[in-house]
Amino acid sequence: MRTAYTVETVRTAERELMARLPEGALMQRAAAGLAAACADLLNRAAGRVYGSRVVLLIGSGDNGGDALYAGARLARRGAGVAAVLLAPERTHAAGLAALLRAGGTTLSPEAADAQAHADADAHAHADADAHAHADAHVGGGADAAIRRAHLVVDGIVGIGGKGGLRPEAARLARLADDSRAAVVAVDLPSGVDADTGEVPGAAVRADLTVTFGTHKPALLIDPAREYAGSVRLVDIGLDLPEEADLEALHHADVAARLPVPGAESDKYRRGVVGIAAGSARYPGAAVLAVSGALRGGAGAVRYVGPAGDAVIARFPETLVSDKGPREAGRVQAWVVGPGAGDDASSVAEVLASDVPVLIDADGLRLADRDAVRGRTAPTLMTPHAGEAAALLGVDREQVERSRLSSARELAALYGATVLLKGSTTVVAEPGGGAVRANPTGTPWLATAGSGDVLSGLAGSLLAAGLPPLDAGSVGAYLHGLAGRFAAHGAPAGAHDVAEAIPAAWRDVRDADA
Repeated sequence: MRTAYTVETVRTAERELMARLPEGALMQRAAAGLAAACADLLNRAAGRVYGSRVVLLIGSGDNGGDALYAGARLARRGAGVAAVLLAPERTHAAGLAALLRAGGTTLSPEAADAQAHADADAHAHADADAHAHADAHVGGGADAAIRRAHLVVDGIVGIGGKGGLRPEAARLARLADDSRAAVVAVDLPSGVDADTGEVPGAAVRADLTVTFGTHKPALLIDPAREYAGSVRLVDIGLDLPEEADLEALHHADVAARLPVPGAESDKYRRGVVGIAAGSARYPGAAVLAVSGALRGGAGAVRYVGPAGDAVIARFPETLVSDKGPREAGRVQAWVVGPGAGDDASSVAEVLASDVPVLIDADGLRLADRDAVRGRTAPTLMTPHAGEAAALLGVDREQVERSRLSSARELAALYGATVLLKGSTTVVAEPGGGAVRANPTGTPWLATAGSGDVLSGLAGSLLAAGLPPLDAGSVGAYLHGLAGRFAAHGAPAGAHDVAEAIPAAWRDVRDADA
């Protein structure tokens, strides 16, 4: 399982470790890992470290020191390393001294003048052996050096930074993004919020983020996640709490949670999931929810609603009732809401039951908040950003830029586990409990009916006995994986996603065998 911790937790662990180590040892560990990652990237991008051109963007924080020490290691291997000092009077002094001793140079952050550009063009035609020392003669600013660089290292702002980049740093970040250089972020991209994954202004876009000790929530949550590129974790020996602030499941974690029938199992012992969905206008939502439920581990699916004929025509194994949820027969969990239109009575009946309930789509709009909060059995809500925004009384953009806090706020408001769908699906428990981010999503899942499949799948997992956090996160994981299998880089419909769930299930199970 991939785990992430907040800045406060990481800082506490760092202080405790530094108290047991010689001064500077922790930064050297981080710098060694950063330099190794940069060297690997240079070998792929430029074919070598010796003679490559590296620019360090250095702010006043400790990650600036990490970058300077890493730059010194690269310089000793023959790279031409230049540091752009954005706050010269607050630059990490020991790191800068190490870089200069290794043959590195410093550059002004201001835009280069015409002569500096001419010098840079002349150096660009020097032979490879001279590249390691070329930047020592570039008079003026950093622009030309960034344009010529093979690698730019972002050491501008550390994990404690708040708000977007300041104008000069933002300009250099844009220049790096527009260049041919690979961009490596130190710990996380400068300008993103480490704890929330929000990007409140200009930020660095990295090809690779080298993070130390543990992942930070921003590396797992959009929109910040898309700024991080690939992520490489460097172990520096932090002693972190067993309970993480954010989790992301791996195949092995999902496999351990999958319901598996035993020798004495029958369809009822495996769990029965009820689906109260669909309407005359949206019968397909019922069909898709049932399709997900049939592949989600429960032994049987009961359907109630006006789309019974459509459901039976597609899935004759479904137990269809023409009565309401209260009279449909025993179930171990309910799914209510997909395509339900204005059927408030079914929503109210399901919420009054004493089994776990998943509320989706129209059910979210029709559910009474007090009725949800008053339930004694678990509740799982599965809104997309627009539905979450309506429930919270904010605009959709606010939810999308603050996915983690929005899921937590909605969970607290309703006293329910919330699965917030989107570019990063987040599952949050009420009461400040565990939060999980799903790593398997794909943009191809942004298709009509995909959420109905997910609601049926996760509801079936509830009926099979999984608690809401597991049902939501395992369902999202399998759903995302099925979306990838169904699409293969091309458009796929929701029915294709449902049909790929068994392949996703087997892929998870076989990887753990």
